[in-house]
Amino acid sequence: MAHQDHDLIAADYSLVIGQEFPDVETCRRTLKDIAIALHFELRIVKSDRSRFIARCSKDGCPWRVHVAKCPGVLTFSIRTLHGEHTCEGVHNLHHQQATVGWVARSVESRVRDNPQYKPKEILQDIREQHGVAVSYMQAWRGKERSLAAVHGTLEDGYRLLPGYCDQIRKTNPGSIAVVSAVGSENCFHRLFISYRASIYGFLYSCRPLLEIDRVQLRGKYLGTLFCASAVDAEDMLFPLAFAIVDAENDDNWMWFVTELRKLLGVNTDKMPVLTILSNREKGIVQAIEYNFPNALHGFCLRYVTDSFRDEFKNSKLVNLFWNAFYALTAADFQAIVNEMMEVQDVRHWFERFPPNLWAVAYFEGIRYGHFALAITEALYNLALEGHELPIVQMMEHIRNQLTSWFNDRHLVALSLASVLVPSAEKIISEASSDSVCYQVLRANKVEFEIVSTERTNIVDIQSRTCSCRRWQIYGIPCAHAAAALLSCGHDVRLFAHECFSVQKYRETYSQPIYPIADRNLWKEVAEGPEGSNGNSTIIIRPPKTRRPPGRPKKKVLRLESLKRPKRVVQCGRCHLLGHSQKKCTLPNLIG
Repeated sequence: MAHQDHDLIAADYSLVIGQEFPDVETCRRTLKDIAIALHFELRIVKSDRSRFIARCSKDGCPWRVHVAKCPGVLTFSIRTLHGEHTCEGVHNLHHQQATVGWVARSVESRVRDNPQYKPKEILQDIREQHGVAVSYMQAWRGKERSLAAVHGTLEDGYRLLPGYCDQIRKTNPGSIAVVSAVGSENCFHRLFISYRASIYGFLYSCRPLLEIDRVQLRGKYLGTLFCASAVDAEDMLFPLAFAIVDAENDDNWMWFVTELRKLLGVNTDKMPVLTILSNREKGIVQAIEYNFPNALHGFCLRYVTDSFRDEFKNSKLVNLFWNAFYALTAADFQAIVNEMMEVQDVRHWFERFPPNLWAVAYFEGIRYGHFALAITEALYNLALEGHELPIVQMMEHIRNQLTSWFNDRHLVALSLASVLVPSAEKIISEASSDSVCYQVLRANKVEFEIVSTERTNIVDIQSRTCSCRRWQIYGIPCAHAAAALLSCGHDVRLFAHECFSVQKYRETYSQPIYPIADRNLWKEVAEGPEGSNGNSTIIIRPPKTRRPPGRPKKKVLRLESLKRPKRVVQCGRCHLLGHSQKKCTLPNLIG
């Protein structure tokens, strides 16, 4: 059976006199592939612009081929061929023709489809497919070479940035794309990109809520990817702006947030009062205080939860902390904190993380039920998928992802026939069902007392507030508000924040992100050190920072912290967390 397989392989790689090749390099590569496939090694006797002569490396074996240039044309053809081997060939897994160049050619198509193709996967696949063993370093260098063949070199990526930014501004009018360099050698410093589609969708349709985060890049020249993102009506990520900087520091954070202020200020007469979520590192806090002095800047739930967990390492305390975070009123919050104090003294942690910067009961910003950074995991994945690509290709990967998101959600929005988006419709439906448990007392045209077995809540349908605070916090009427609205014949859905309407959702994704021409069609663009077009040609070179030797450390995201931050249901009857009135076991005493 093995002999038959060998005969089939030999037939696939057969050579004949007169066989032509377009050039000597193609001839050389073809013969190397044949040598590896048939497990014998070549010894090159002569190789120049007009001929290629090779024989089997085993002494005494008659296998020999002579290829020469055809007269009057550019092609080469086989002139002499002794195609039979008398040697036993190569019996071990190592092969002289399995060079880095051969590895690069072998994996080029796979790398094109998957830049994350790992060297250890490469050497394993080559061994299984070709019966050849290559070293880890050969696989790594082969991948680097094939990446450069497919996408260009990392250095080319920086050189192409001015032309790339010019293309973004031309193909997507109203977008912002600037790059800057520093020093006498014009080393890359900063890149900022925000598409007109994102700017329009945020200003005219999204809730005034921004997430700001970053992820460290692990490519050859390192750097940091910044992102500011909104959240659409369905709680999906809506990226507003991206930046790549040579290093994460206070100066670069100030620059990034200043660019955000510019794009928002230029595009609207009235700057919205923003609610901003981040990990509140020093550089971010200073930048936001300077550029958005009226913004309400809070902690991400995931960040404070991680800090609390690391401090106390007590699962009961962590669960109580989550309940304290989601508590709607100061009284409920304090009751849970008192329960925490019975387990362990937590006051010193609360001094470092004041509740007014994270707790629902005290934080003054409107988060619409969105408490944790959605961009953390998305940024990590984008960086993981693109960090080995040249910077232009990495930004194209991000643009392609945005284009796909925008197009898919645009089609979904067009298909909706409801007043609100599905998630908001569901919340309204549950609130309306729960509202039947309440007694409604109307004080005047706009104020209502909503009486339950446990407490009385005051609803004002004109100011759209409820004393339980859920309406204000989530932007969608609570069960108490639903009871008041239904009692006077109103459609509860019309009292949700307009960002949850299907009309606004359609507008969010109404502007497309247009494609960018192939880089071969770009014109050379000179861009000055501060990002403005210059008069002389300026070549942007890679930053001075380089990845240190050795395998880079991988950032590990905690799965439990990724899964936990979700809206906690609170019963309107017993006011405990974890269930609605439908599933409440407390008897309804209101007739």
